Parts: sequence; structure tokens; C-alpha cells
Amino acid sequence: MPTLDWIGKKAVVNHHRQVPFRLLRERPELSVGDPASGNLLVQGDNLLALKALLPYYAGKVKCIYIDPPYNTGNEGWVYNDAVNSPEIRRWLGQVVGPEAQDLSRHDKWLCMMYPRLALLREFLSEDGAIFVTIDDTEIAGLLLLTSEIFGERNHLCTVIWQHSVQPKGYSGNFSIHHNYLVAYRRSERFILKDVARREEHNLHYANPDDDPKGPWRAGDVRNALFRPNLIYDLVTPSGKVIKPPSKGWRWSRQTMADKIASGEIVFRDEERRIVRKIYLKDQQGRPPESIWFGEDVGTTREANQELKVLFDGQVPFETPKPVKLIRRVLEVATDGDCLVLDSFAGSGTTAQAVLEQNNDDKGNRRFILVELDPEVCEKVTYERVSRVVKGRGEYYSQGGGFRYCTLGESLFDEAGSIRKTVTFSELAAHVFFTETGAPVPQPVDTLSPLLGTHGGKAVYLLFNGVLGDRRPAGGNVLTGDVLQHLPAFDGARVVYGEGCRLGADRLRQEGVVFRQIPYEIKVS
Repeated sequence: MPTLDWIGKKAVVNHHRQVPFRLLRERPELSVGDPASGNLLVQGDNLLALKALLPYYAGKVKCIYIDPPYNTGNEGWVYNDAVNSPEIRRWLGQVVGPEAQDLSRHDKWLCMMYPRLALLREFLSEDGAIFVTIDDTEIAGLLLLTSEIFGERNHLCTVIWQHSVQPKGYSGNFSIHHNYLVAYRRSERFILKDVARREEHNLHYANPDDDPKGPWRAGDVRNALFRPNLIYDLVTPSGKVIKPPSKGWRWSRQTMADKIASGEIVFRDEERRIVRKIYLKDQQGRPPESIWFGEDVGTTREANQELKVLFDGQVPFETPKPVKLIRRVLEVATDGDCLVLDSFAGSGTTAQAVLEQNNDDKGNRRFILVELDPEVCEKVTYERVSRVVKGRGEYYSQGGGFRYCTLGESLFDEAGSIRKTVTFSELAAHVFFTETGAPVPQPVDTLSPLLGTHGGKAVYLLFNGVLGDRRPAGGNVLTGDVLQHLPAFDGARVVYGEGCRLGADRLRQEGVVFRQIPYEIKVS
């Protein structure tokens, strides 16, 4: 498979692993509605926020939709990833400008996207998929980048979205009316869902022969690929022999006979023409197509109108996406009970789409949004989602809500010690994830040192006096007495604690691996 190289690639391919874990701090005064709804809005750099969220949501997200900067030179985004590389350090804090002014802007965009996409892949469940909107500026680089990270065989489609229906531009130039929606699955377990049928999709169905099974349309009986076992002579009801097409029939000899007997396959024009009946009653939906028209999934003009409804005629965000576009993504990629992640939240369209979709099909989708700009997050993203939750506009969530969080300090201080503000639950999530690669089972029982089991082993944490005594000798140190009081598990046991007074032979005999806090806890 072709791969892409650029200035700074070597410095960023592993950068997502080096990003430190940070704490999430809820701001209750900005949380809206039911805090237990499972919805979350995080203000902060999405690279740091994704790393902070990973111990809780790794492998649990069904659908990711992101709308990153298109790198047109007009967005004014800043490259600010703290990567220890000479060429990248020269970029830190620089506003990315037009190509004529910034000859490395494409390199910066790829350096910005690579670690974020690499982290996003870790969030996807095995049956999940990611959708990325982009335009011509970076489509070529994005396809090579996503194929490298998600695997070329997992490329589902590059959808063309008609974002505009009004002519624009100047004579002598193309009037651009489309963007792209690049779709990749995590694995072959992803199932692409059909889209709903509309009345115009049924226009070609009729019932000219009064078939009791109802309206039908003609279908093909030929096979699309050559199959030797499907090469056979077909005998009609009158005994006429019809030679097979070059690639064979669509079904085996017996299946073909059954379909003829049931009337699904009929012969017309003195048995010179074979017709397969495709019945309308059997058509529940339609496969999603690779071109999404504005009349079906909305345009940028429609997106602006949606903001005007919620913001008293104002459009406080320059490049919103229409709700129907994200709802189409949800329609083809999600079920009624799943997590949806958007780490370039912008105006908050994804949250509104999730709430509307739930309102229509009584689903229980939850959203996680991340927005970098604090002013945009509070004045646009937060306001939009809270107004939709509270019932402003056409749709609203019944009994919904979301928590508002910001990024706190890292788990460890400059000396490598665990910060005094870290709670048992916060450290438990970090320890379990770095030990197993899986999110900690929710909720964490703060009265038990057993965090959970995964892959045939149990993980325990002795911290903050979880056993009821905060003295070093009273529960944070693994002693023979403490070991006897640990919840039992028939398998390997990994115990994190401040110290251990058991010898190597005793640990081996008990099937215990001890890891000392903080030295044996992974920092990033």
C-alpha cells in the first residue's frame, strides 16, 4: 500500500502514546439537565482531551464524526502540539496560513491529524466506524493517512456531499458544490445500515399481472462473478432449454427451480426473456449511495438557518454542518443504544443530531463532544446543545442533559508522584486501562480494591486507604493480612500498591504480580 511522508512524520507517529494522561474536571454550574444521561462536553485541546477520555471509553464508541480544519488557509488554526522535534518546535504557536505564505502548511496539517486519528481509532468498538468531512485541499493526504491508520481494506467509501446548490465563484472557475465524507470501519464486524425508503423509491414497482404478493419490479438472474457451479442449462416449464450466461446463473439449479415453482421467476415473450420479480413488500430500506444530495442531507445554507433558529437570527459560527448530514451518518452507522464521539465539535451539530435521532426513534445514543476554543465552547457549542436540551427549536431531548468538563492537571506532578488531588476513582481508571488496554468497569467501587477483571486477570488498587485505614501500614501496602482480605479471583492477580512486604516466592505461589505506586504506573 502506498504511504505518505511529510516533514515531521517521524516525530508524530508515536506522539499519541507520549501524551500525558490528564484529569477531567466537571463544572457543575455549566452542566445541563440529567447529569447521568451519559452525554459529555469537554472544553480543551482535543489531543489532551482524547487521552484523558481514553481510560473510560476505549473500544466503546460506535460512531465517530469529525469535521477538522480543511486547511484552506482561511481558518486561522494554530499548530500547537508539544512534540519534541526541531522542525515541529519551529511551528509551535504559529497560525497556519495560505500556501503562498506558509509552504509547510500541509505538513503541519498532517502532523496535527496523525496523533488525533491514531487516538480516535482506539476509541472505536470493533463494530464501529469513523466519518471525516473534508474538501479538495487535503482529501488526497487524508485518504493515505486514514488508510495507514485504519487499514486500506477498512475504507468504506468516500462520499460526495453536495453542500451547496447555489452557483458561486467567477467565470473561468469551477463552481464548487461538494465536500467529501471519508468513511472507515474499525473491522469487518461493522455493519452498514440501509437508509429509509421514500415514496419516489417505489415508483418503478407495479403489479401488471395481479401477483398476490403485490407490486414488483424486474431483476437480473445472471451472476455478477464467474462461478463454475452455476453454469448449467435451464429448462423452462414448457421444456425449452436455455443456455447459461457467460458467468452463470445467480442461483444453484435447485434454488432456481424453487423460485420458478414459487412464481418469483417467470418467463416472458414466448420464454425468450427471463424475469426475476423483486417484490416491494420485501424492501425495507435502500443501501446508502456514494453521493449525498443537499435536498436529502442538508446544505451549508440550511446549517446556517438552523443556527439562526437557536440564536435569535444570528449565526455565531462560520462553518456549521447541517443536522441532517450527521443524522444520515447516525442512520447508516449506529443503533439505538451507543456512543457517538465528535472531537472537533465546533457549533455542536453532532449533539443536536444525536438528540433529534433519539427523539424520533426513541433511541439511547449518547454523545461526547470536545471543543478546543473556550469562547466557542461556552458561547456556541454549550449554548446550542443546552438550548436543544431545554426545548428550543423544533426538536428537544426528553429527560436528557450533559456534563460540562474542562481539562485539569496531569495525574503526576513534575517529580513523578501522584498528585494529592487525585481520587481513587481517577487513579483506578488510569491503572486499569494502562494494565489491560480496556476501560475500567463502571462505576468504580470506591470501597473495594478490586477494579475489575480482563483477559483472565484481576486488577487491584491499594490507594487512599481503600481498605478503611489511610496509614501506610493499614491498607496501601500489600501484606499477608491484606492479601487474605482481597476479593478472590481464580486466575492471575495484579496488585498496585505503595509497598509490598511479601517475598517473590510468596507472590509467585499466590499468583500475584505486584506493581509499586507510583514507579510502575505508566505516565503516558
